[in-house]
Amino acid sequence: MSRWEGLDEFVAVAEIGSFSRAAERLRVSSSHVSRQVALLEERLQARLLYRTTRRVSLTEAGQTFFARCQRLIEERDEAFLTISDLQSAPSGLLRMTAAVAYGERFIVPLVNEFMARHPLLKLEIELTNRTLDMVQEGFDLAIRLGRLNDSSLVAARIAPRAMYLCASPGYLERYGRPHTLSELGQHNCLIGTNDIWTFQQDGREHQFRPSGNWRCNSGQAVLDAAQRGFGLCQLPDYYVLDPLRRGELVSLLEVNQPPNAAVWAVYPQRRYSLPKVRLLIDVLKAGLALCPEYRLSDGG
Repeated sequence: MSRWEGLDEFVAVAEIGSFSRAAERLRVSSSHVSRQVALLEERLQARLLYRTTRRVSLTEAGQTFFARCQRLIEERDEAFLTISDLQSAPSGLLRMTAAVAYGERFIVPLVNEFMARHPLLKLEIELTNRTLDMVQEGFDLAIRLGRLNDSSLVAARIAPRAMYLCASPGYLERYGRPHTLSELGQHNCLIGTNDIWTFQQDGREHQFRPSGNWRCNSGQAVLDAAQRGFGLCQLPDYYVLDPLRRGELVSLLEVNQPPNAAVWAVYPQRRYSLPKVRLLIDVLKAGLALCPEYRLSDGG
């Protein structure tokens, strides 16, 4: 019996806190995970996990063993990755996630191009506007927009992302143009996925809670409503730069525009060693730089 047997299963259960979800990550049965962990505990003559019907937690011995096992597995995987890196051909399963609209419009086409060049890859993309737990759910890469909250992950900036407050010329003719942040409350606001609009004032962040008679969780739908003159909107650059250039929308309160955020490729630290992750990040960064929506911001 190999001394490695049961370590991957134990670490997966300890990280996720669930035998069934650990089995999903490892792509084996729950009974296999349970059996391997039980055999590991038998070999060690120590209980590593507390099991109840609702949750799994580490014993004191389990906590100590878990920290050591994590490092061992990371070093083992990195040793294998050095060989994969020499071969430099992306292969295996790539699991990634991105926001729905942004993923459909920008990310998936670039990933599909990447897949076409690397036929040894298998791909799973989950498009969702929820922020998924990458470690627990076994994702290699996530594309996230705006501010990042999880400091345990590594982030690479792959594109700019500026937010614009806009309205159509027709709306401004009927209702006037806001000249200060305090006047926003007098206007009908088109609300998308953000219940809070962010600006800057006197070098500080200023938050405004918009209100109005229109709401939809689609940026494209918000853009259409703004172009029809229904109200004010705050949208990312890739939605509005072209309509601004054509005069279909007018940029407002530019002095209060929030500092540029970004589009980020986010990944667990050791994942960057994988050619499939490292090369895809490079492809996404180069591909997004060529998108017309981004070139417009540079006057292209």
